[in-house]
Amino acid sequence: MLSSIFAATFAFGASAVAQSSSSVVCVAGQCLQGYSNTTLGATLSASGISTEVLLLPGQYTSTTNPELLHELLTSSSAKLSPSTGFGNSSAGSSVSLPLNIALQPGLAIYPQAFYSGQGSYSSLPTSPVGNTSIPFTASSFALSGNVWAAVSAGSSSRVILWNSVPDVSQLPASASGSLSLLNLQSSTCSPACSGNGICSASGTCQCSSGFTGSSCESCSSGFFGPECQACPSGCTSCDDGISGTGRCLVPVVSNLPSSCNCINGECGANGQCTCIGGWTSASNGTQCAACAAGFFLDTSGNCEICQLGCQQCADGTGDCISCASGFTQDGNDRTKCDALPQTTSNGTVCPDGSYGAGSTCAVCSPLCTTCTGPNSNNCIICGPSTYKFNGSCVTTNTGGVCSGSNLIANNVKHECDACGPKCTTCQISNFNAASTVSQAQCTGCLPGFVLSQGECVTSCPSGTFLSPQDNLTCTACSSSCTSCVGSATNCLTCANNLLASNGQCVNSCPSNTFSSSGACIPCHPDCATCSGASFSQCTSCNKALPVLTSGRCLATCSQNQYFDTTSSTCQSCDSSCASCSGAGPNSCLACSSSSQVLREGACTSANCTSGTSVVPGLGACLSELVVSSPSGTSSGAVPSGLSTPTIITTQRLQWWEILLMALGCAFIFVTFLYCWRRRARKQRAKDTAAFASAKALHKQSWRWRLARFGEKLFGHNRNPRPESESVALWKLRAAEEARHHKEMEKLIGAQEYSCTGSSRSPSPLPSLHPYKRRGSHDYSDAHRLSAGSMYSQTTGMVRSGPEPRQPVKSNPLTSRFSTTTFGSSVLKKPNVLKRQPTPSKPLSAAERYAASVRQSPEPGSDWITPSDTGGSRNPFRNKQAMLS
Repeated sequence: MLSSIFAATFAFGASAVAQSSSSVVCVAGQCLQGYSNTTLGATLSASGISTEVLLLPGQYTSTTNPELLHELLTSSSAKLSPSTGFGNSSAGSSVSLPLNIALQPGLAIYPQAFYSGQGSYSSLPTSPVGNTSIPFTASSFALSGNVWAAVSAGSSSRVILWNSVPDVSQLPASASGSLSLLNLQSSTCSPACSGNGICSASGTCQCSSGFTGSSCESCSSGFFGPECQACPSGCTSCDDGISGTGRCLVPVVSNLPSSCNCINGECGANGQCTCIGGWTSASNGTQCAACAAGFFLDTSGNCEICQLGCQQCADGTGDCISCASGFTQDGNDRTKCDALPQTTSNGTVCPDGSYGAGSTCAVCSPLCTTCTGPNSNNCIICGPSTYKFNGSCVTTNTGGVCSGSNLIANNVKHECDACGPKCTTCQISNFNAASTVSQAQCTGCLPGFVLSQGECVTSCPSGTFLSPQDNLTCTACSSSCTSCVGSATNCLTCANNLLASNGQCVNSCPSNTFSSSGACIPCHPDCATCSGASFSQCTSCNKALPVLTSGRCLATCSQNQYFDTTSSTCQSCDSSCASCSGAGPNSCLACSSSSQVLREGACTSANCTSGTSVVPGLGACLSELVVSSPSGTSSGAVPSGLSTPTIITTQRLQWWEILLMALGCAFIFVTFLYCWRRRARKQRAKDTAAFASAKALHKQSWRWRLARFGEKLFGHNRNPRPESESVALWKLRAAEEARHHKEMEKLIGAQEYSCTGSSRSPSPLPSLHPYKRRGSHDYSDAHRLSAGSMYSQTTGMVRSGPEPRQPVKSNPLTSRFSTTTFGSSVLKKPNVLKRQPTPSKPLSAAERYAASVRQSPEPGSDWITPSDTGGSRNPFRNKQAMLS
């Protein structure tokens, strides 16, 4: 398979390499000019730019440095010429950025180190390579991403390569020597393909002929064995599967009765069915599906002839339904019809062997035992060795077969009877007058049936096999076999607790088989030894798939591991290796560090010159791919821009772009402001609802809100909502408090009390009017006292300082004012539902005096003139006089 892949390998191995010339080799970020024979990658050129560059594998964009490379990549006339194995485009195709230079899935081989010389490319194979080994000669080779190659180095070493090799001579000793390719696959398939499939670049397994499954692990239908061979010709189905024997289970049958709407007959070339003896077409049109006249269906499913003289009899029992002319129903046996006695014209009964001929009895034909006339067609019971068939007496051959038919002679009924079920022909060995119809043996069967011990059956019973000579007769196996196929000694299962292996009876199964149901079943072809038929039941592996993992045999370990043949396990590579062929730092196949290169199997510092670095994926410095000019040789003009960084200039915006940006910002600001205002309105509405709920105001249902919206829309309220009783009482209380405060302000503000006999001078304290109590309600336009004080009422003078805070009544509706002091200026919504009468109690002298002073003035009077009582009744003054 792989020999065609490397046909060109031998060609370039002997060809002369073209003379190297001055060129520019680039990778993203750096370029170098010099002499190079590297042919890896693609050549980039553009009209107007004299320099061509060789692009190494990597990705290139419009911002890729240096300047020369940038100019070429962004040029409208840039053309790309990929080398063998790179890109799907043809030579001279235009460049589309970003540009990805990569080797197509496969392997490229070069005759010189550092990918120099005329290369040869091979894509991934489309089918498994099997045990093929293809020698090749190469000094360097490149592998595409996600592809591995299995090569043999030297006599027995098997090495897995995951990375490109710039110099084969730098591989470790375990990978040195002549190289031969063993396998080449993609590593993208999960789960991994079996040995009968190959992983494609798309990540799917491509199977060999006859194999199927996501990993190509099983045989397709109609294929059997480790190699998935096709079932034998002439078989509709066989013992298929990867563990199958290929034994034919259902042979191909031509002219099946069902092909011409027939059951018990053979189809002819014209599509008509020829029924076997005793059968005819049924009433539903199916041919050979009902018993013919004079036959009945017995318990074995066969049509059996009725008793002599019976024209029609019942299925199952054979009881006669109607007797023929000259017969009458037997009184003791309902299956029989007895012949009427032959008599002469005068009534004389004729003996057997004669019949009534007028007034005398005449002798029957020699073929008849009893008769109704002189001919053989007049026989009632045929004579010895002859049997009734279609009204005549016929003879038989030595096998008891009636002449002119395939029916068998019945000595009991003296008739020709049908053979057994599904039999086309039958016979009785050594037939004589003592033979019975039960001794008949089938010699031919309808298509689709086989012959076993004189009967027609659908398949050969256990212990027998279908003879390959006639594909009809079931033949017994040998005594050592309990079942066999093809021949008597080709055992499928054995007697005496022995195991069948490859047709032989053995005591134990070979190493590449396992025991199941008395037979040695071959292991899956991936396994060397196994515990079952599945490809995931391996216990050891062969050389092609040496890695045993979770019962599966795989071709490789992971990329950073190597296969240890001593322990038959995967071991980790040294930390300096990206892949390796063995243990230690001197067995590396590729380096894990981007600053190291491979030198004789060890990863060492690259020490790249000319300011270059290691090219990713190639394992070599750019300075190793490009050689400086030989001494004494002029290299010519160095192209400008090899090391100059790319300068990306920005373009000024157009006026309309600025306008669109400004409009967009304004729109965003207006949208934000609208959302903020809307959120604020919602928050205020929420606070208002919370306040109304806290003050137990009416709840605003959607009907109420709809009515308020209508009032705002049409400007009036046609049907104002009535206030609740609690709100009305609260308003009444507020109005009363307002009137009271107004009156007290008039009383105190007049400053015209008659103080005759009073030595009280005006208070030096500040006036009360400039102060307002926090939270109080102002019900007048002028300054209002929150409540009158005892001092003001007793002296008739207004206090200059703030009034002391008075206690607040818990139930302000029991009376307008407190009996001891004025009510609080803080109006509270009354709870009329819980109003309780205030209990009366005796008043003190001061309280009685205060009550007398608080008497309302006469209507229309603005001043209160105290009367001279000849002495003060004020208990406070009396107390002061007493103290003085």
